[in-house]
Amino acid sequence: MKINIFGKNIKVTDGIRADIEKKIGKLDKYLSEEANVDVTLSVDKDSQKVEVTIPVKGNIIRAEETSTDMYTTIDLVEETIERQLVKFKKKIIDKKKAARDSFKSDFFDADYDYDDEDEGVKIVKTKRFGIKPMDPEEACVQMDLIGHSFFVFLNAETEEVNVVYKRKNGAYGLIEPEFD
Repeated sequence: MKINIFGKNIKVTDGIRADIEKKIGKLDKYLSEEANVDVTLSVDKDSQKVEVTIPVKGNIIRAEETSTDMYTTIDLVEETIERQLVKFKKKIIDKKKAARDSFKSDFFDADYDYDDEDEGVKIVKTKRFGIKPMDPEEACVQMDLIGHSFFVFLNAETEEVNVVYKRKNGAYGLIEPEFD
């Protein structure tokens, strides 16, 4: 497993690097030697954020945590990403996905269980609605009018289904499909 550490608005000190390698290094019991783990640290005013991203055969396992102390945030994100890996393992076993190659075989033989773990995704409601063509800016206005944090719409320019969403900093994001 290779850990790549990046800093935004922060110098990655030897102490922080060592702590990340120690904590995130625990994930090597799950991941193969070829696996890449990207860790991004960022500081914004009073918040210290750590994002961990693990690309796995067409999927991405990702966790993000924020707190007022970088070392605490590293601990939190390690616990979260470990839960994500266990959850992903269950999906791989259930679906027999090719992503299995990115993990050590011992990981599949061992039984990891978390008390707060759901037994999968449970969809409790399905909504259907008509989609009218509009541009992304109009979709943002519609989203704000209904008070949601995201809005699905048909992009009038591309004639594809897109999603606009409200980011944590108050700005807007646009998700466009990309077909392989």
